[in-house]
Amino acid sequence: MERLDKIIASRTEYSRREVKELVKRGAVRLDGSLVQSADQKLDPERQIVEINGKRLFYETFSYLMLNKPAGFVSATKDGKERTVLELLDPAWQRRGLFPAGRLDKDTTGFLLLTDDGGFAHDILSPKHHVPKIYRLTAERLVSTQEQHQMEEGMVLDGQQLMGVTLRLLDEKNLLYEITLRQGLYHQIKRMFAQSGNRVVTLRRVAIGGVFLDESLAEGQYRPLTAEELKTIKNSREER
Repeated sequence: MERLDKIIASRTEYSRREVKELVKRGAVRLDGSLVQSADQKLDPERQIVEINGKRLFYETFSYLMLNKPAGFVSATKDGKERTVLELLDPAWQRRGLFPAGRLDKDTTGFLLLTDDGGFAHDILSPKHHVPKIYRLTAERLVSTQEQHQMEEGMVLDGQQLMGVTLRLLDEKNLLYEITLRQGLYHQIKRMFAQSGNRVVTLRRVAIGGVFLDESLAEGQYRPLTAEELKTIKNSREER
């Protein structure tokens, strides 16, 4: 059972104070009956809440696909930098979302935001190896030997890495696509640096078989569809 004002405030643009005003005006109904108190408790999965005649749909957890721009850190709070949560509307900010994984401040692309801790653990756990695809531009071409080392699994700072998949997409613009099945700190940049190369730009385009929606401009977001969520959950590779 949860408080009505808490539920509405976490799923709409209204604050708790505004919910109280809505209740006073007779704009909120519960199972068809006018709500008398904003702190009334209910079961959101069994009961129907309506605001100004429109039903409020309640989901236990939320999952957002964000097209992250450069200049934002993948955190819920930061005393110095702008966080990805600042890109969200107030109603989404109140849901307690957090990044499931991280992208560096200067890295763009697909960042998954959720309030489902179990789901986040599953896709981030080292033993599950959820594949993630990135597009990058390099300072120079990767040699055949360097590509072989990356794909076979290079040793980075004494740690044996899993092999990656690396494809050259555009030789003129030094554009590559790389697929990882583990996510160490700055892994791609460190792998290239160890080969004497440098990653100039980096963008994540897919997580667990789900590609970033091309209709989302940088800074825009949308909820994952049920099928996309299922695809990501089923992409775990136990090893």
